[in-house]
Amino acid sequence: MRRVGINVAKCTVERLMRAMGLAGVRRGKTTVTTISNPKAPCPLDKVNREFRVSRPNALWVVDFTYVHIWAGFVYVTFVIDAFARRIVGWRVGTSATAGFVLDAMEQAIRARRPSAEDDLIHHSDRGVQYLPMNYTQRLAEANLVPSVGSVGDSYDNALAETINGLYQAEVIWRQRSWPGVSAVEMATLRWVDWFNNHRLFGPIGQIPPAEAEANYYAAIENLDMVA
Repeated sequence: MRRVGINVAKCTVERLMRAMGLAGVRRGKTTVTTISNPKAPCPLDKVNREFRVSRPNALWVVDFTYVHIWAGFVYVTFVIDAFARRIVGWRVGTSATAGFVLDAMEQAIRARRPSAEDDLIHHSDRGVQYLPMNYTQRLAEANLVPSVGSVGDSYDNALAETINGLYQAEVIWRQRSWPGVSAVEMATLRWVDWFNNHRLFGPIGQIPPAEAEANYYAAIENLDMVA
């Protein structure tokens, strides 16, 4: 409401929502999806739970979750740019393999085209999907610096866990059942577009992720013009 020039107190919104029988979306219980291999070599944690960065293409966080469908369940993975919480890659798949998460990463790489100068960190948990040689080689080819959190600690990848929780609360749990992969894929596509271009985030100034990034690049352009 404040974005359209209407100043209103939080308590007023709460009172009006109660009167209209409205309530915010609540998150349910989290589900553990990470399967780690303690014998597999993995990179060090280069993030140390610090998910605030000063520019886009400085830190990407990745994770996946799952959705129950009539015939079992499917997996959904996201690649998130930490600067504005923008989703830059995603995939829906029937198996949680390295190829599945690599498809989402390829989408992000094509969309953002990171360079060596970006020194872009790719941060994940210790799931076996993120440690195979073909995945780590692709990160190196795309100029991404790998980083991995500790075992069994969701705080080490808290930003990705947060996005997964929002996705489940705002999309998946609002429908009682999902018939199949295509239904989940279409709903996810619509949500990602809304999330990036319309969802307001407090940590970035109550604006959508795409707007936060646009503001950043506009500021850089203005500085260049002044210089």
